[in-house]
Amino acid sequence: MTDRNGLAAEWRPSPNFGARAEGVATDLIILHYTDMATAEAAIDWLCDPVSQVSAHYVVAEDGRITQLVAETDRAWHAGVSCWETETDINSRSIGIEIANAGHDHGYPDFPAVQVEAVIRLCGDIQARHKVKPQGILAHSDVAPGRKRDPGEKFPWATLAAAGIGHFVPPEPIGGGRAMQPGDEGYTVGAFQALLFLYGYGLDVTGVYDEATVAVVTAFQRHFRPARVDGIADASTVATLHKLARALAPKDLAPAVSPIGRIRGW
Repeated sequence: MTDRNGLAAEWRPSPNFGARAEGVATDLIILHYTDMATAEAAIDWLCDPVSQVSAHYVVAEDGRITQLVAETDRAWHAGVSCWETETDINSRSIGIEIANAGHDHGYPDFPAVQVEAVIRLCGDIQARHKVKPQGILAHSDVAPGRKRDPGEKFPWATLAAAGIGHFVPPEPIGGGRAMQPGDEGYTVGAFQALLFLYGYGLDVTGVYDEATVAVVTAFQRHFRPARVDGIADASTVATLHKLARALAPKDLAPAVSPIGRIRGW
């Protein structure tokens, strides 16, 4: 073990890791919840070769940090995922599991001491790997439709107040026309394009399809958690525009969409 993090109280090596792709920078931090009863149960599972999953760190409810995989290695935490058109998220990320029973088991609040530990750990990783604020993401951001963690209760605003992550105060929920499943046209396409440019793995089709619902739901869990329903109401759209405006154009994902090269926002 050559890169034991000094913030980790314990080193519990998991066999579930591999080599990172050559030449790929570690520029993302992915936050998960464990979806298990206790942090210890999650650590046991993440260290079990049968599970074929792992993470670099687990943050317990009391803030105790356990390291399972060296940061130089590729932990198996993101699964099938995509961000900024890249699909090998495990090679470019550090995975942090936050002990929480999850949506299927009561979904408790995240204790303040645990959130403080996540802030310290993210800040330390961010400084050493030069991760940009917008590179600190939810598992649901990179795997929408498949994952919900860490979910709408996770206090992203608290992290942002401590200088961790990219976040803007969400626009209040109010009136205004909403885009919803079945809608088609230029407005839907423009909205999809902005989600795509921010980094989400979404084809720009001009059709408000199931994939769009999944991405909007993930976006709401992270950036507009007051109502998570997959419908692009005025609040959701305005919050996305605020996030995009808060980034320099060079920090929006440059890529080619299915309808041609996107040249602005």
